[in-house]
Amino acid sequence: MAVDSAYAYIDKCQSKVDAGTMTSVPTLLPVLDVSACSPTLVGAPLDVDRASALAARFKALGDPARLRLISLIAAHESGTACVCDLTEPLGLSQPTVSHHLKVLREAGLVTSQRRGTWVHYSVVPGALESLSEVLGGAMA
Repeated sequence: MAVDSAYAYIDKCQSKVDAGTMTSVPTLLPVLDVSACSPTLVGAPLDVDRASALAARFKALGDPARLRLISLIAAHESGTACVCDLTEPLGLSQPTVSHHLKVLREAGLVTSQRRGTWVHYSVVPGALESLSEVLGGAMA
């Protein structure tokens, strides 16, 4: 490709031809508002341990069935729900519901209490509120 035809492809605002050689001309834009480039932190960033703990909780809520389980337990009239009360509304088998509840329990979102044959679950007080606070109240 000839040198003259190569110049046709170069943006004239970014480059110029000087005695047959090409040199770059930087385009500098004025910075009008420095705060837009680097906003200040409103609060302290999460440390590694806190971020790991929160990620486990958010991961547990990342499954639609588990999110519905939390909702069903929280909406139950006594604040606790038996696995037998949760299988039908979810349309899942008892072992599957028990597995999802185990994940929620391990994430610290629900607690369990055995009553005879069945296990009853309740939402840990403040667990969902703490997640909402991390999101800046976006869930509230």
